[in-house]
Order: sequence, then structure tokens, then C-alpha cells
Amino acid sequence: MEALSDNALMIKVRDGDLDRLGLLFERHKRPLYGFFYGLCKEQELSEDLVQNTFLRIMKYRHLFRGEGDFKAWMFHIARNVKHDHHRKNKIQAKEQLEHWQERLGNHENRSTEMQHDEEHTMLSMAMERLPEDKREVLLLSKYQEKKYHEIGELLGCSEGAVKVKVFRALQELKVIYKQLEQSH
Repeated sequence: MEALSDNALMIKVRDGDLDRLGLLFERHKRPLYGFFYGLCKEQELSEDLVQNTFLRIMKYRHLFRGEGDFKAWMFHIARNVKHDHHRKNKIQAKEQLEHWQERLGNHENRSTEMQHDEEHTMLSMAMERLPEDKREVLLLSKYQEKKYHEIGELLGCSEGAVKVKVFRALQELKVIYKQLEQSH
């Protein structure tokens, strides 16, 4: 049997075959988790936000028309889930910066990985210092490997505007990274 496309599965979910949502969850839980973790650096919160995204997909399944890409629709919902969570809990960026070390995790065998760890730590710190909108566009384009037109659909802007946003976010990230390098 040929695997059904995401859109075909979601249309079945929309039309009442709720068991198909489990397959969509299995296909997309990891990229969604990576998206949320890249934004908040908290494992449990990221897992909760993935589940909340799929709960909302189920709740609003009747709104899926099947015309656009399911993944774009899913990430649109994911962004709303994230914004609602932050608005509800009033998470402060300052508080997130204070706990960056706890959230990075530990690696065994530090002797061979020290240089990479330091670069990774500084990159994580630089990412956290970016404004959320710039961090989000970089996570979507570089870590989720979304195409510019897909990001444009999510953000409600043109592909050209996304290119500019990514370019500016990368420029700002470089500046922050260099400042961190100099302070070390």
C-alpha cells in the first residue's frame, strides 16, 4: 500500500477518521519538537507544546481545506500555540538567559569536543540574545530547513521579505557571536 500524503491523511482526519492523526503525529513530532526546543530550550515545555499543537490540530481539523501544504498549516498552528503559551505564562527573556547553562546539557568525552562545545555554547547564547522574531525565522530556515516560500506562508509575507528577514537575522547573529567571542 502506498503511503498517504500528509494532506490526504489530514483530509481523512477532518472527515472523521481521527486515528489517522496518530500517523501525522509520528511523522511530525520530531521536527515540531526541534522547532519548539530551538525557541525555548526547555525539553518538557517543548514536548508539551508539540502535544498542544496536535490537540489544536484535532480541535480545528474542520478548518483544513487541503489546498495548501499540511506542514505549513501545522507550523502556523504551532506558532500560535507558542505565542499563546508565552502570553499566558508571561515568560521573560531575561529569565531564559539566566538559565542557559542548565538547558544546554552535558557531553561525555569533553577532551575531544571542547572546541565544538564552546562554539555550540556561544552560538546558543547568541541565538538566545536575538529577538524572538529573528530567532524564529532562523530556526525555520536553517534548522527546520523550510523553504522561503513556506516561511512566507507562515509569517504572512512574501518570499522576498523572508529572504531579507533571514539575511538580517544572520547579520545580527554574527554581530552577537563576535561580541561573545571577544568577551571570552
